[in-house]
Amino acid sequence: MKLTEKIREAVAFIRKTTDFEPEIGLILGSGLGMLAEDIEDATIIEYATIPHFPVSTAPGHAGRLVLGMLEGKKVAAMQGRFHYYEGYTMQQVTFPLYVFKALGCKALLVTNACGGLNPEFKPGDLMLITDHINILPNPLIGPNYEELGPRFPDMSQAYNPEYRKLAQRVGRELGIDLQQGVYMAITGPTYSTPAELGMLIALGSDTVGMSTIPEVIVANYLGLKALGIACITDMALPDSLEPLTEQQVIDVANQTRPKLLKLVRGWLRQVEI
Repeated sequence: MKLTEKIREAVAFIRKTTDFEPEIGLILGSGLGMLAEDIEDATIIEYATIPHFPVSTAPGHAGRLVLGMLEGKKVAAMQGRFHYYEGYTMQQVTFPLYVFKALGCKALLVTNACGGLNPEFKPGDLMLITDHINILPNPLIGPNYEELGPRFPDMSQAYNPEYRKLAQRVGRELGIDLQQGVYMAITGPTYSTPAELGMLIALGSDTVGMSTIPEVIVANYLGLKALGIACITDMALPDSLEPLTEQQVIDVANQTRPKLLKLVRGWLRQVEI
């Protein structure tokens, strides 16, 4: 089945439940999905019921699409995302972006939990993503549908500078210190070896995770303006690397949640779509 047909079927199913037209898509990563609990007048749809949606299997990902109002903005929130390491194709991982666009979204706010590669960072920091380095399979490989986007989309400003400036201003107003830097994604599900981390640092990355970049590539392809916020849950420095568990990542993300909630709420209040 063509991608365009899958999009139509998924949107038609959602429209049977609600005629709500979101303007901002939210993708909420490990331990950060609780933000969706604050959405008002919410319509909640389980991923498993939406045609062509994968099912989220990662710890800390609830697996629900939540549509409603948050800080006066119409949002569609993914409470949990899909990952390449779960065995999905890149088209499956990024399928919700196409649905967001078809439902009416013009912008994307994406969050993740990641490891810090910059020694000036510390666990619990929030980093505005300025750019990324992609070494994953590109989600746009395959047939192109001109009605969706161009064959060769521009990525010179993958993370919208104006959205990032607004997030910086909101952070200052709320007394939240924000880092800025480059994000890089690996396939996972293993955490990196010291030698691999050394390579990522040499390539110019400040953080490492297992998500976000595929979604942002497709968002730009579709004409959605993107803001990326990374929650640094651990330091992935090759010379002082300690064993890491997924529970540690979720615990730090949960501890950082109040700060992230304030930042996202403040940004949503002020952003102009």
